[in-house]
Amino acid sequence: MEYSPPPLFKQGPSALARLIFFVVLAIALLISDARYSTLEIVRGMLGAGLYPLQRAALVPRDIFMGAADLAVTSATLRSQNAKLADKNLELSVKAGDSAQLAIENAHLRALLNLQSRATTEETPAEIQYDTRDPFTQKVVIGKGSQQNIQDGAPVVTEDGVIGQVTRVFPLQSEVTLLTDKDQAVPVQIARTGLRSVIYGTPKGDTLDLRFVPISADVQAGDELVTSGLDGIYPPGLRVAKVLRVDKQADTAFARVVCVPIAAVRGARQLLVLHYNVNVPPNPIEVEAAAAAKEAKENKGKKKAAPKAAAAAGASGASAPAGASAPTPGSAVAATAPAKPVEAPPAKAAAPKAASGAAAKPSKKAHAPKPASSGAAR
Repeated sequence: MEYSPPPLFKQGPSALARLIFFVVLAIALLISDARYSTLEIVRGMLGAGLYPLQRAALVPRDIFMGAADLAVTSATLRSQNAKLADKNLELSVKAGDSAQLAIENAHLRALLNLQSRATTEETPAEIQYDTRDPFTQKVVIGKGSQQNIQDGAPVVTEDGVIGQVTRVFPLQSEVTLLTDKDQAVPVQIARTGLRSVIYGTPKGDTLDLRFVPISADVQAGDELVTSGLDGIYPPGLRVAKVLRVDKQADTAFARVVCVPIAAVRGARQLLVLHYNVNVPPNPIEVEAAAAAKEAKENKGKKKAAPKAAAAAGASGASAPAGASAPTPGSAVAATAPAKPVEAPPAKAAAPKAASGAAAKPSKKAHAPKPASSGAAR
């Protein structure tokens, strides 16, 4: 008696086999995407295709934010207007000082024959939403590759650095915030000039200034700015402020806890910087590249040498058996031009004299010999 289900209710492979198959497929996709970025194009296409849906989903929020902005009282507007007027006056004074300092800086650089500072361009952007991953500190802005947003560009506000662009789509970009555990920024202490690297923390509320010796002059309240030595962040951007310094005798480095100066989570409008630095290439990397190129060329020559020898042997074997190899002397004689040889005049006239002597018979040769006296008798 057969207990198998009818064809309509057949389930195919078992649930365990399906689970194993999809787990293996997911692991393979994760490894290939992490190592070779195989899904980057697919991710970009999905981001561009889902962009209209994302904008449609943000319409209620935009309407609510617009209504909240319209509900602002006149007193708040007057207070903000007064603050902006004072800020504008302060910035106008600083702009005049900055123009004078820029002229002096250009004069001193020309006097010392130094390279001019790199130019920095800004692109304004607005944060659209946060990412869904709770273990990362990332946001998505409404500008992408079509607006000339570059991968790795720093992102700042009026207070300082808040993050860096880590992924670019056609119409959107992903920004990793300064407090992310995988984010690192090269900085220096503005008071002493000590250079180091600042990292995010897993909690996402503080920053960790690493590789600071115990003997270094670091105090609570010191301001950290970008050093500009990495060629990504312009120098002088405000990053963080030292909160406390813990020095332990059993370690070589001090533990320096910092807090970001800019409101990392409170900012909505921001600027994406395009920092073009004219730094000469690293000589060590140039030498390594030249050595690798030379080794590759030598390897190609070594591979070509046996082929040339084999071709020469084949041509020698195809030559006739009776033919002998030309000697160097014969080659020179064959290539040397033939010079005409002129006989001297005396030797050239000698044959004529010889022919004349042959034409005239000699008298001594035909004269009869006289008979001797003994024979006549």
